[in-house]
Amino acid sequence: MASLSSIRRLIIDMDGVLWHGETALPGLVEFFNFLREHEIRFVLATNNASQTPKQYLAKLGRMGVAVSREEILTSAQAAALYLGGIAQKGERVYTIGEAGVTEALTEQGFTVSEDEADYVVVGMDRGLTWEKLARATLNIRAGAMFIGTNPDKTLPSERGITHGNGAVLALLQTATDAAPVIVGKPQPIMYQQAMARLGGTAADTVALGDRLETDILGAVNAGIGSILVLSGISKREELVGLSYQPDWIFENIATLTTHWQAEL
Repeated sequence: MASLSSIRRLIIDMDGVLWHGETALPGLVEFFNFLREHEIRFVLATNNASQTPKQYLAKLGRMGVAVSREEILTSAQAAALYLGGIAQKGERVYTIGEAGVTEALTEQGFTVSEDEADYVVVGMDRGLTWEKLARATLNIRAGAMFIGTNPDKTLPSERGITHGNGAVLALLQTATDAAPVIVGKPQPIMYQQAMARLGGTAADTVALGDRLETDILGAVNAGIGSILVLSGISKREELVGLSYQPDWIFENIATLTTHWQAEL
């Protein structure tokens, strides 16, 4: 196992790593103080597409952590950047999602449609209705490209583990017989976008997450190392017999910080 001291750039998941809902996890402020002190560059890359970068900045601020907008990358932003590479500005996009999705798409020059569209982008939507699902289904059946911001089947919250965006994608795939293009983890697209922001190399860049099938597998797919924390979804016993493994495992970011400090 390589030393933590070799890490100069970090791609960090948020839900289950930094917090559960509105509750900060232990050691949050100390973790970011450590990164700043040792000039370890980072991007907070979350599969959660519901919130805007501004909302994440405010949430982190409430928890005592200051970051810049460039240090945040959501799967909604990643989906909008991906779409910007294959579609013309101004094309119509139907969305299931919250402000994070609509803002990211409009910033990339797309028209968010409430009816017919050339593309359907689906992210977490806590205001999801039958009508939204019906309109998305009709558009996909009419030939619209189907894009999912992320495939997370579940989401950790203060109430426990709830359904995630992957559950909604599964519903739409069942209704349309069309599989979505996934932009978020475990596909390498969002990690590659984060790496482009950070510079450096795959050798000194590591992903930090709580979910084996997205965060850790995504790191494998992107060709970078990974740290699993056990404060969110995945548990240690799930590693048995798994075809891929994280490079490091810690209980939470507090223990990660302690071990990392000891290696410097």
